Amino acid sequence: MTKSGKEWLRRHVADPYVKKAKAQGYRSRAAFKLLEIDKKEKLLSAGTRVLDLGAAPGGWSQVAAQKKAKVVAVDLLRMDAIPGVTVLQGDFQQQAFDEAFDVVLCDVSPNLSGIRGVDQARALELSLAAIDLCTKVLKPEGAFLVKAFHGESFDELLRALRKAFREVKVIKPAASRDESRENYLLARR
Repeated sequence: MTKSGKEWLRRHVADPYVKKAKAQGYRSRAAFKLLEIDKKEKLLSAGTRVLDLGAAPGGWSQVAAQKKAKVVAVDLLRMDAIPGVTVLQGDFQQQAFDEAFDVVLCDVSPNLSGIRGVDQARALELSLAAIDLCTKVLKPEGAFLVKAFHGESFDELLRALRKAFREVKVIKPAASRDESRENYLLARR
């Protein structure tokens, strides 16, 4: 294992949110990011129809299901079943959704090459595809939450969101590591 890989593993194992996720039965530390955002933004409630893109390993779907939302989770990767969640394995761009959703969650990530510019371009492409999907399946007053990384493509994604939605907000939850370039963009209407 490389030195940077060992450092990441050591940091990951010591991470308080990783420990908390394990103790509380969440599939990933990402659950706490959504819990924090939802507490402030009120995205999830009983009966809310949620589409979770890039869902594996299922932390966000778990949170939504616990809030009694009706969840459809999609990922290329296989994902273990979650009570109350319909899991679809495949490319969200090739799925046919015959229902409208109140919330679309998007934590998609391309297979990373390690080349920052290439990885950012691929992530942007997936996020833009998710915005396009929202124009077809998101209810008019719905909300779209997408993970984004500051970098070359961040401003382009922000512009695309502002063109497609009336309200766009940048959120950095406390559960996101301070050194991470990760942010979440919440778009409504």
